Amino acid sequence: MGTAERRRASGSGGARVRGRRETGAADHAIPVAEAAARVNREVAPVHEGIARVHRKDAPASEAGRAARARQQYRPLWVEEPARRRRLPDPVRTAAVRAVLIIALTLMQAMVAFLCAMAGSWLAFPMVISSVVSTIVATWAVLDVWVTRQVWNQRNGVVSMPSSTARALRRERRRARRQTRAAERAQGRIRRRSGAGQLSHS
Repeated sequence: MGTAERRRASGSGGARVRGRRETGAADHAIPVAEAAARVNREVAPVHEGIARVHRKDAPASEAGRAARARQQYRPLWVEEPARRRRLPDPVRTAAVRAVLIIALTLMQAMVAFLCAMAGSWLAFPMVISSVVSTIVATWAVLDVWVTRQVWNQRNGVVSMPSSTARALRRERRRARRQTRAAERAQGRIRRRSGAGQLSHS
């Protein structure tokens, strides 16, 4: 045999082997495809269930993210509700005036003390002015208290049984009732007098 014949023989043998291999691979590919299809069929419900769970958990996860964001966010200050109500305008004005007068009095007293320690001639007039301003500051503090009491009595904010505002309201109600009763009585008397005149005529 020559080399050409050997090549032909080997080529035909190789073709046969390849043909056998290809047919075997095809035979094996069919059951593998069927097994893969079965696996896909069995796994499909599991994937659907997981997808449903993820869909249900989506809002919860969003809420959790929002809660985490809120926890991480820290405002610069926290607004607290006012413990006391705002002072009325006249009371607040008197309080501001008293605070200013007290501050001025303290400044005068400090200047008088320093002048006295330094031996300056301003010590005597500053002492006199500080005494006068002390009297004025005392009056300003009393004015705040008096203004507050007057406002409470006039507007009836104080919820006490002995409140003057309640007494005033009661007196007004009584006066209104008395005037209404007097008007009704006068109306009845007029009606009766008119009816008597008609009957006599």
